[in-house]
Amino acid sequence: MPPAADLATVKSGYRLGSNENVVIYVAAAVLLTSAVLWADRPSTNERTDFSVTYTASRMVYLGLAPKLYDLREQYRLKSSLLPHAEPLIYEHPPFEALLLAPLGAQPYKTAYLIWGLINVAIWLTLPFLLRPYAPVPRDDLAYAGLWVLFAPLGVTLFQGQSSLVVLLLFSLSFIQWKKGHDFWAGVLLGLGSFKFQFTLPFVAVFFLLRKWRFVLGFLVSAATLAVLSLIAVGWSGIRDYIQLLSHISVGLDNQFFGSSVDMPTIAAFMQAILGKFLSSTTIALIATVTSAALILWMAWWWRKVDPPGKDARSNLMFAATIVVSLVTGAHMFIHDMSPLLLAVLLVAPGLRGHDQSLWTPFIRTAVVLFWIPPLYFGLLAWHLGYLWLPVLISFLAGAVALANDQKHDLGYVACG
Repeated sequence: MPPAADLATVKSGYRLGSNENVVIYVAAAVLLTSAVLWADRPSTNERTDFSVTYTASRMVYLGLAPKLYDLREQYRLKSSLLPHAEPLIYEHPPFEALLLAPLGAQPYKTAYLIWGLINVAIWLTLPFLLRPYAPVPRDDLAYAGLWVLFAPLGVTLFQGQSSLVVLLLFSLSFIQWKKGHDFWAGVLLGLGSFKFQFTLPFVAVFFLLRKWRFVLGFLVSAATLAVLSLIAVGWSGIRDYIQLLSHISVGLDNQFFGSSVDMPTIAAFMQAILGKFLSSTTIALIATVTSAALILWMAWWWRKVDPPGKDARSNLMFAATIVVSLVTGAHMFIHDMSPLLLAVLLVAPGLRGHDQSLWTPFIRTAVVLFWIPPLYFGLLAWHLGYLWLPVLISFLAGAVALANDQKHDLGYVACG
């Protein structure tokens, strides 16, 4: 158990008055901004995932929103604007393209820079935001190192992806939930529904837990974003989007959607392992049943170990549910693992004083693997990204087991 003085320091977060922390912050800001400026040059910036987002936002800006999911129209505009772009398509919900339409009004180089700087601002804000809930590691330099060296964040920044926004919304949702503001926690999670493959499994667990205010907040956000989507593309565009999603659900190995072997999800893992023996339909059915069972298992365990209040065990279960939401998602790449950082920060305090726990070595091994950047790129280069799934499952099982061990004796201080 950390001394009271240490807890007071953690509660206050980074102290910008400290010369050491000012240096850390400025160095991180310079490093991240320099990375964006370096990447924002043709044809490097055109080969990023942001090219897809820009194409969609440009279509909305040009009044082509009803044709947003016409793949021929996407390809025509994208090839005329960005000749070096990868052959990827826009498959996010319509409201995202509508909200990002101001970026589509800018030249591509400017839009990439603006979006990159927004991501940098989010990245620099998150360590301060979460420090009161992350007492481990105690040293601020080590804590900053966790943020700088977590590879999914760097991939998100380079690719111009939105996973840092997802991490921000999961973090804000967690903070509001810890404060007892369940409705607003749900609202914030719902705003992350541009990656609905991750938010839906998460809210499903809260639904099974009968956390109605959380679910209501989520539904309010989801309904608002659905209206924005309808405004953006109309009923015909919504129909086209649904048809596109149906194609993606049976096209895990399509180059336009991303290859299954690069995804650490249940569905992709089964496709990679069983694809030579079973049909895609059979694999999809097995993966759906397995994912549903995992969500039910998560809710059952949470009800079993969770106390009436929101203490340290709840932190562990929230972290475990984040992992469940990731592995049960239909699509997940390296950058999509960004919310995992929040899960690790919530689990880390629980490892103190539990060296004899059966699952402690598994959790620590998983955490070490999460912080080996070359491992992410090596598995991606070898098309073995699906092998992250056993590591994620080990971390998930360890977090739940640790919460169960804490049922009668917390063994560490619950921050927040």
